[in-house]
Amino acid sequence: MKINPIIFSLSLFLLISNSVFSQIRTGADQTEHYLSYLKGKRIAMVVNPTSRIGNQSIVDSLHALGVNIVKVFGPEHGFRGDVGAGVKVKDAVDPLTGIKIVSLYGKTNKPTKEMLADVDLVIFDIQDIGTRYFTYIATMHRVMEACGENGKELLILDRPNPNGYFVDGPILDMAYKSDIGMHPVPITHGMTVGEYAHMINGQGWLANGIVCKIKVIPMQNYRHDLEYIPPVNMSPNINTNQAILLYPSTCLFEGTILSEGRGTQFPFTVIGSPALKGIYSFSFTPVMIKGMSATPIYMNQECFGLDLRQVDLKKLRESKRINLSWLIELYNKHPNKDIFFDNKQSKEIVPFEKLAGGNVLRDQIIAGLSEDEIRKSWEPGLQAYNKMRAQYLLYP
Repeated sequence: MKINPIIFSLSLFLLISNSVFSQIRTGADQTEHYLSYLKGKRIAMVVNPTSRIGNQSIVDSLHALGVNIVKVFGPEHGFRGDVGAGVKVKDAVDPLTGIKIVSLYGKTNKPTKEMLADVDLVIFDIQDIGTRYFTYIATMHRVMEACGENGKELLILDRPNPNGYFVDGPILDMAYKSDIGMHPVPITHGMTVGEYAHMINGQGWLANGIVCKIKVIPMQNYRHDLEYIPPVNMSPNINTNQAILLYPSTCLFEGTILSEGRGTQFPFTVIGSPALKGIYSFSFTPVMIKGMSATPIYMNQECFGLDLRQVDLKKLRESKRINLSWLIELYNKHPNKDIFFDNKQSKEIVPFEKLAGGNVLRDQIIAGLSEDEIRKSWEPGLQAYNKMRAQYLLYP
């Protein structure tokens, strides 16, 4: 019997990697469950550098196996992940495969009828971080909507949620709906993209009540409480395990006048500003770093504040909470409280209200409420959300 060397090498890598990564097999890794389903179909793929079979891009792997990939839809940061945060992505042709790349983070953020005309099946395979304000969930929503409107099926290859071990934060007030919050869910939603897609359909969140035909390839040996470190950075600024686990807490600082570490090699793990000099001894200086972000706030200025790189991640996971104490502490110590929640100095203006899901959290901090008091206000919303979420879970 003749052995396909590509399939053999992929199988060997997966056998080795499975023994290392707690036996988790992602949806993409399980080619035996979907490769035959792609035969004879014209395929479009919504992917980025996290979309992999073993140690190779899923596009490169499937292309080499003869799958007819007619186009790739690229999200924020681009298909190959070489575009900085917030930078518009242009259409292109992939130099490695010759496949057309259509940007969903440029002139349009949703596939059009014309873009899907030559497509039989769309595949979504992107590693998510598990927070409401990470843009890949918004991309999936729009792709589902486009597929539903144009009678196309969406195949979702599921991946672990590294922050899937907890659900926390205020529920989004839909008056503040945006690309960084499209659905009435808490900051950490505790779902994989496969589960989340079922929830989008089930709750009727697509435009005009459209339902997208989806097929999910679930993971093997996955539980929500498993610790998982993705083998590839989710974005240029999510480049360490510390950043992944701190992100649900520290991304809120993007809506303040503080730097969250963009312009350093350790974003989302340090917080500060020049105004905190003399209050904190730790400092860092943001600079322009090609491929990581646009001009950072306080570029070339020394910022003083908190170094969270030494936070005990085990204790953070055990708490199953977003850490509000850092936000409260820095607000209380900042000399310019009247503009604390106004980040117009940044080139990437992200209103705090859109990150927090409304204006309540900002007002609570200004009013001097304690973390426990703030958390108590979240309880009714979280209880209702958890009841809804339970309907769509695919994993324990």
